[in-house]
Order: sequence, then C-alpha cells, then structure tokens
Amino acid sequence: MAREKIKIKKIEKLTARQVTFSKRRRGLIKKAQELSVLCDADVSLIIFSATGKLHDFLQLQDTLARYYGHHSNKVEKPVRPCVALEIENTNWKMLCNEVYDQAHELRQMKGEDLEGLNVEELEQLEKKLEAGLSLVIKTKRTWNEINKLQTEEAQLIKENKQLKQEMKMILHRGKLVTVNSELVNNVSIGSSSIPPLDDDSPYPPSSGGQTIRTGLLKMNT
Repeated sequence: MAREKIKIKKIEKLTARQVTFSKRRRGLIKKAQELSVLCDADVSLIIFSATGKLHDFLQLQDTLARYYGHHSNKVEKPVRPCVALEIENTNWKMLCNEVYDQAHELRQMKGEDLEGLNVEELEQLEKKLEAGLSLVIKTKRTWNEINKLQTEEAQLIKENKQLKQEMKMILHRGKLVTVNSELVNNVSIGSSSIPPLDDDSPYPPSSGGQTIRTGLLKMNT
C-alpha cells in the first residue's frame, strides 16, 4: 500500500511548529555541512525563524564577498548598498537578535518554549533559575530587614517623644511642689513669731504681753 503524501502547509499549533522548525533546522544545517565536507564546496546557510531569530552556517562574510565579486564581473555597475547603511542594518539585526534572545530566555524561564532543548541546555536553564531565585530571596530578605529597622526607628521616635512629654510634666510638678513648700515654710515662720496665749489672761496677746503679765503679778502680791 502506497504511503499517503503529507501536504506541505503551515503548522497551526505553535508548539508543534516550534518543534518541527528546530528539527528541520538542525537537519538542514547538517546537510549543508555534509555537502561542504564531501564535495569541498563553500556552503553558507541563512535561516530566519518566524520570530526573526537568525541562524547561519559557516562564514557569511567571505561567501557574500565572493558572491558580490562574481556578480561584479557580469554587471558594469553592481548595485551595492552604502557602507553606513550596511553598518546600520547590521546593528539593527544584532539588536533584534539580542531582544529575541532575551525574550526567548524569559519565556523558557516561565516554562515555555522548552521543546527541542537537550539535557545540557535544560541543566543550564535550571542553574539560571536557581541563581535568579537565590537573588530574589536575598533581595526580599534585605528589604524585610530594612522595613523592620524602619519600624523600630519609628517606634523609638514615638517612645522618645512620650518620654520628653513625661519629663516636662515631672519638671512642672517639681516646680509646684517647691512653691508649695516655700509657702508652708513662710506660714510656719510667721506663726512661730507670735507668742502663745495664756488661757487665764483676759488680755489679748501683744508684743508686750510678757511685761503686762509681770506687772499684774506684782500688783497682786
């Protein structure tokens, strides 16, 4: 029974498409390498993925130089882009590749786009995740310590403010006690200067009370 021919069309499922691209890309590069070794041919391969990532084989600069040189012999004025434009395009491609690599690595750290990775690549990704997790834990611990110190600082400031208020109240009470003590002492001194009354004397006390009492005693005798 003849094997049914598979129709070539775009693979709709993203995961399956990525796996197929990875396998076919490796196979195509392997074929180019075999052709170069077996036939002693200069083979260069340029592949751009659906996301714009560049995959190449061998030195493209030498091959492109030979390609332009081959066409320059046939065309009197070959159309060549200016050097500045070539440099700008090269920088732009390098930037795009760098952005793609970073985005791709981020997706892999999230557990996406892991199809096609071998054991060594998975181990490297695991080490990156462990290092990133360790850094996150360390940073979180540092921020927790900072928050704790800030909380303790606020509590100390509050307690210091309360102590200042209590000290003011104590000093104020001390001044009142001192004033009251002085008043009591003054009253005591004033009362001690007045002579005591004699219960049998009909005369009110005066500064000459003692003299009057002495005269009365003499008259009675």
